[in-house]
Amino acid sequence: MEIFQNVINQSQGRDRIFRTTQYACALAVYGLRNNAQQKDLIVKLSRLEANMSSGRKLFRLGNALNAIEAAKRSVRLPDRALCLCLTAANVNRALYFICDNALWAGTVGLLPNLDKERWSVGASRCYLLSLVAGLIRDVYVISRLMAQRTRDEHFMRKMNAHLDDHPEVAEVIIPHLDAFLFLLLHIFKSHPAVVIDTIKNICDLSIPLDKLGIYQSNAGVVAFCGLLSSLIGIITLVQPKLRMKP
Repeated sequence: MEIFQNVINQSQGRDRIFRTTQYACALAVYGLRNNAQQKDLIVKLSRLEANMSSGRKLFRLGNALNAIEAAKRSVRLPDRALCLCLTAANVNRALYFICDNALWAGTVGLLPNLDKERWSVGASRCYLLSLVAGLIRDVYVISRLMAQRTRDEHFMRKMNAHLDDHPEVAEVIIPHLDAFLFLLLHIFKSHPAVVIDTIKNICDLSIPLDKLGIYQSNAGVVAFCGLLSSLIGIITLVQPKLRMKP
């Protein structure tokens, strides 16, 4: 109970709880779509999903400023690759939140003449670019960690001994594949934050890709990916050590 209270006391925590509920409802609606006996339940779940989406927009009203501040911090990073990736991700997040706030204003009537379709497409593009930059950062961090391990003589001896004891057919087909997989799995095991962030970004990709028509999938896949991403977001709030830094 204390952990739950700590989560809901944070604006990010409330947003992620709303997001989890939103995609859980969407997934349930998709699963019940062919069940004629559950029409009333489907309507209720659809309304709850819409309410969760509207509530999240309120929580995100100040997030553009937070993203801009994050971009200012990332610009000062000494690692130029991380600097570029994180700054690009944060700038596009800020633009996404600006578009999202404009859409909210249009929905409640503050901007009655707003072209909602155009702003929605713009928001999805910024969201997609932010996720792509985040994934590039993940790949860069993983490759850097792998390079560090290959310079560790003790680890390399351990890896070579393991591969000698467990020869695989894949080594014949693709040279050094076993060594690469062993090294990659070791990085994932010793740096779970990288794995979690990569999975989260990959799951989130399905949302803008589907909305922009780049790679369309059914509503069930989008809802499942959104739900998994939301649960990961809650986990990183409960366990800050599982959050990628920087």
